[in-house]
Amino acid sequence: MTKDKVKEFFKKIKLLILDVDGVLTKGEVIYDEEGREVKVFNVKDGLGISLLKKAGVKTIFLTAKDSFMVRRRAKDCGVEEVIAGVLPKEKALPEIKEKYKVKEEEICFVGDDVIDLALMKKVGMGVAVKDAHFEVKKGAKYVTAKKGGEGAVREVVDLILKGKKLYKKVLGEGNI
Repeated sequence: MTKDKVKEFFKKIKLLILDVDGVLTKGEVIYDEEGREVKVFNVKDGLGISLLKKAGVKTIFLTAKDSFMVRRRAKDCGVEEVIAGVLPKEKALPEIKEKYKVKEEEICFVGDDVIDLALMKKVGMGVAVKDAHFEVKKGAKYVTAKKGGEGAVREVVDLILKGKKLYKKVLGEGNI
């Protein structure tokens, strides 16, 4: 897909849906000495989500596994909603479209593994992170230059803001 075509897709986005493990994190599972799961999130991705909210684009976390850490991160970033435990993930799409008053072509979904593929193909801009499963990358309209948990979400946010010509406005002219 050409750069101009990619820009056109990102320009239409009104809602960003993010998988969590492998997209907002590196996809690793870490347990502490008490057996509690620990997740590591990228701060640049978090700031990007906050900037997107400032631009009027809503964000949802859609994850197969619910956890306190995911909900805490969503709250810290100003995410509108966490949808957890819905499989297959595309089952959540009709309710999301109705609740957020968006069409499929106005949704961007970022995923990394095969359980993300069906939803990725149903939205306007299906994105795979650089280290996604090869089938997911094949099915995506865009593959990030960054890996999951290492700034891939920020990359997508920047593309949305630039596509909407809101990048400089949201960041502030003096910050660029």
